[in-house]
This record gives sequence, C-alpha cells and structure tokens, in this order.
Amino acid sequence: MPDIEAHITGTVWKIECQVGDQIAEGDTVAILESMKMEMPVEAEDAGTVREILCEEGQAVNEGDTLVVLD
Repeated sequence: MPDIEAHITGTVWKIECQVGDQIAEGDTVAILESMKMEMPVEAEDAGTVREILCEEGQAVNEGDTLVVLD
C-alpha cells in the first residue's frame, strides 16, 4: 500500500482529499506551508484514500506519512 509522505518540514495548510476518494498519480492530496511558501503534496501512485494521518494546522517533518492509499 502506498504511503504519501511529506517532502518538506512544515505545517499542513490544507488537506485536499477525504477517506474513500479515488486518487490518480499526480493528484494533490495536501498543501504544506513552510517559510511562507505553499507546497503541494502529490500522489506518486493511484489508489483510494484509506487513512489520513494528519490534520490542518499540524506540524510535520520531512518523511512523515500524511495519507495512506489502498
């Protein structure tokens, strides 16, 4: 099962998906804010959102799993 991880350390600014959503490769699942810049987090694989492991406003580190796909 593919995990979508944070590629930078920052704050979850917005979550762009919900559990059960169909995600295609390249779809934005969340937006991280770091140093006043908004960086989209994109899916590297297609799948269905099984679990969202973050919430808006939460601080995350590079490599933290944000979304789990089936």
